[in-house]
Amino acid sequence: MQLKEIKNIFHKELGGIYPKEEIDSFFYSCIEHYLKLERFVLAVQPGLTLIKKEEQPLFEALAELKLEKPIQYILGTAHFMDLELQVNENVLIPRPETEELVQWILDTERSQSVISTPLNDRSLHILDIGTGSGCIAIALAKNLPNAKVYALDVSKVALEVAQKNAQANGVDITFLHQDILNNERGFPSEPIFDIIVSNPPYVRELEKNQIHKNVKDFEPHTALFVPDEDPMLFYRAIIDFAEKYLSEKGKLYFEINQYLGEETKELFRTRSFSEIELRKDMFGNDRMLKADRK
Repeated sequence: MQLKEIKNIFHKELGGIYPKEEIDSFFYSCIEHYLKLERFVLAVQPGLTLIKKEEQPLFEALAELKLEKPIQYILGTAHFMDLELQVNENVLIPRPETEELVQWILDTERSQSVISTPLNDRSLHILDIGTGSGCIAIALAKNLPNAKVYALDVSKVALEVAQKNAQANGVDITFLHQDILNNERGFPSEPIFDIIVSNPPYVRELEKNQIHKNVKDFEPHTALFVPDEDPMLFYRAIIDFAEKYLSEKGKLYFEINQYLGEETKELFRTRSFSEIELRKDMFGNDRMLKADRK
């Protein structure tokens, strides 16, 4: 079958589910991944014909796309900043909003280096809580080469994914299998971290009807949802942890629920933090928060 015919089938089968531009993106991502063909191949070889063996993975991917399975899980890869990461149903798919959180950390550290020790000469200790695919920890380790980065998750299978991603991207990260809601074991008695960052579960059960099917049906619920009656569960636990293990003048960064920005900020006002800053994401939603240890 000609490749252009398969492209037409993608549009016919997926047209009622996804916009045209997204279907094009799916198709070209599939031929890049499975056939190692560049996106412009149809422009230079409009009559390109595939054999059955080459067609098979494209049609298998199409069947999964019809179920609204995320393309990242189908292909097993996702992009985050300048990284390529392995992903599966045990970890969240990295999102652009989380890239903004990492960029905020990097920008803050770079500006700090102008007025104090140069960035490459500074030794930072960083902890990523709820690391999932490892996207935050790996991006920070890549961009802050002198930093000692730790990454924690309650899920062993998520940590296996993160470890593979760290190795593939050439960074050295210490991975910790631990539940932040029960963190009495495994840490020293004095503060050691200069930066603690987390994208914890924050979507309330009542918000499930606003979540797209491709997220709700395929991404890990333990990494997404919190009880309606206690949406600040993980933030409180991480703040408790930070009060023990964040160094003097250390910084705590969160990704947050867009509907609970002021409530999350208020939580910090009652604790040992100052310089509390709420920041919007590219879509204009309250999405990130930074607080400094007093």
